Amino acid sequence: MLERPLVMGIVNVTPDSFSDGGRHAAPDAAVAHAHRLLAEGADILDLGAESTRPGSQAVDAGQELYRLLPVIEALRDCGVPLSVDTCKAQVMQAVLAAGADMINDIYGFTLPGTIEAVAGSACGLCVMHMQGEPRTMQDAPHYDDLLREVGGFLVAQARRLRGAGVDARRIALDPGFGFGKTQAQNYELLHGLSELDAHGYPLLVGLSRKSMIGAATGRPVQERLPGSLAGALACVARGAALVRVHDVAATVDALKVWRAVEKGLFE
Repeated sequence: MLERPLVMGIVNVTPDSFSDGGRHAAPDAAVAHAHRLLAEGADILDLGAESTRPGSQAVDAGQELYRLLPVIEALRDCGVPLSVDTCKAQVMQAVLAAGADMINDIYGFTLPGTIEAVAGSACGLCVMHMQGEPRTMQDAPHYDDLLREVGGFLVAQARRLRGAGVDARRIALDPGFGFGKTQAQNYELLHGLSELDAHGYPLLVGLSRKSMIGAATGRPVQERLPGSLAGALACVARGAALVRVHDVAATVDALKVWRAVEKGLFE
């Protein structure tokens, strides 16, 4: 059990991210941004080289690795774990060999070869829920019982990983805000997060700057910090152990105040 919620800082090594418009696509820019997030208090860095926004197009493994490997090489001794956001077995194997510490898979290790790619390592694993795939996931998402279906998938995939020899302590679960969910479903999921049956696995959540924040506030992407902070705190109050965010310094400060209030003392 973690002593406090951890902050995962997002480093998009992509030309087409919804949140930063490719400002950190070049390796030097990505590394500089990562060091800014470290200075702001990030506990983990999450590197992504393939956009997974709604309607995004896939890139091949070679292009993904071309973007990722120089950044991993520059950051592998930075002092915090490096997570890589990827769904490809080939990429998983290569980044782990290069020094990555965690694999964050939006497909929840359902694609061929992905469990085999990670099972023999010691890396952390994040299993995310997504209905459909990025290009079509927002077309018409439907659930008969949202919390039961999301929780059931996550725990079933964790069980598959355990069956392949993965220690339970390596696994975190992500309900996948914005991935195959309407805005109403996103907020239903957030509201009921404490009721999600995660079988004791830590929950990792990511709703920073997403359209669900814009839907509630009417704000464009670059004006969603207050809403993102409110969402992160709502998730932590409902049991989230890790929050994946763009705005690390503000999130760290918000969590310090939240923790001071929850603990009833100032440390």
